[in-house]
Amino acid sequence: MTTSGAEPGRLVLDTSAYARLRVGDGRVLDRLADADVVLMPSVVLGELEGGFRLGRRPEANRAVLAEFLDEPFVAVAPVTADVALRYGEIFARLRRAGTPIPTNDVWIAATTLDRGAHLLTFDRDFEHVERLPCTVLATR
Repeated sequence: MTTSGAEPGRLVLDTSAYARLRVGDGRVLDRLADADVVLMPSVVLGELEGGFRLGRRPEANRAVLAEFLDEPFVAVAPVTADVALRYGEIFARLRRAGTPIPTNDVWIAATTLDRGAHLLTFDRDFEHVERLPCTVLATR
């Protein structure tokens, strides 16, 4: 599913998209090649760090992530006061609609909207967020 409305060159990766990038999913690689800027929400970095700590290769995974983050077209998108306001709006709207999604996904959606970007994900929960420019890819 793809929703338009974002600046086409600004791509946000969620945790699932980064994980698929790491295994060489061509669909993710193609979208990265088309992007001018790739944004990694700080919330995604936290999710990745949690996974690294639970895994068997935390140092190697951190090194690969650091290398990716050092690319000139990649930037970390922090949680700001504006992102927090968007979070509250999305959170309330989803709760009223009876379609809550995981908290971190709300933060990622808020970051994407705040940055005028397009989210790439494999997580269908994001389809519940109104007006979120998003591509949800199917897992294979």
